[in-house]
Amino acid sequence: MTTSLIIVCIIALIVIIFAIRGIRVIRQSETSVIERLGKYHKTLPSGINIVWPIIDRPREFHTRYAYTDINGSQYVKSKTSSRIDLREQVYDFPKQSVITKDNVQTEINALLYFQIVDPVKAVYEIDNLPNAIEKLTQTTLRNVIGELELDETLTSRDTINAKLRAVLDDATNKWGVKVNRVELQDIIPPASVKAAMEQQMQAERQKRAAILTAEGDKQTAILTSEGEKASQINQAEAKKQAMILQAEAEKQAAILKAEGEADAKVLQAEAEARSIGKIADAVAQTKTDPASFVLAEKYIAAIQQMASGDRSKTVFLPFEATNLLGSIGGIKEIFEKK
Repeated sequence: MTTSLIIVCIIALIVIIFAIRGIRVIRQSETSVIERLGKYHKTLPSGINIVWPIIDRPREFHTRYAYTDINGSQYVKSKTSSRIDLREQVYDFPKQSVITKDNVQTEINALLYFQIVDPVKAVYEIDNLPNAIEKLTQTTLRNVIGELELDETLTSRDTINAKLRAVLDDATNKWGVKVNRVELQDIIPPASVKAAMEQQMQAERQKRAAILTAEGDKQTAILTSEGEKASQINQAEAKKQAMILQAEAEKQAAILKAEGEADAKVLQAEAEARSIGKIADAVAQTKTDPASFVLAEKYIAAIQQMASGDRSKTVFLPFEATNLLGSIGGIKEIFEKK
């Protein structure tokens, strides 16, 4: 009885151990490749899975991880695991020396973002997948950089990233890996080249500053010339307007003067007409010819004017002096009657 109980307990213990070891719990976004007697059997999904102990064993898979020591230095270590991570992973590769097309040795480090889409291929198509991806990335990076000059390398990161991603994605497709993107972190040229580049940049800045200064002086000169030209035009316009206004003023003055003289002559003629009219009335009373009276008056005024000069020594009288004397006599009679 005791022996039978012991045997039953041993069998029960073995069953329990087998049951515990046969239950596999796979976390979300992870999987495991199971081999039965050394041959691929199945891929376990996430959740609870039942396998046969001893005859079913998970295939070991190489992974890598980065860690930082107490001094701040970063290292990368590899390990093996029975679980395969299906999430997007990032590999930070250490710096490597590459040579550009113009024979400049440059240090470059890159980041690679990839995802395992077929665990079976990742296990059976390549040995040590992380190491294979790293070496493939390094060689591809050397080939891509070798086709570019240093200036193109420094300014064409997007182009380099696109070329790297295309080549790596095509090469890792048979490994069950999808390369999503590649990013260049640092491109470090030699110290001598960096110093020459800084001098070149400084020279370019000085050149641009000189060009901008010359352009500013040119614009200033143009603006000054245009200002002087505008000022001269304004002055000429002002002089023109002043001359026009002066001419208008002189014209108005001449018109007013002519109108005044005309009015004065009209008034003078009217006064003479009234005077002649009165004289004619007076002469009519003496029965003397008015024309002779007016003519005599003109003669007397003319004789007075000729005699008033300093150099007038001789006075010429008209040939028909009798008319003048007759007119004077008529004037005398008019004044005697008055």
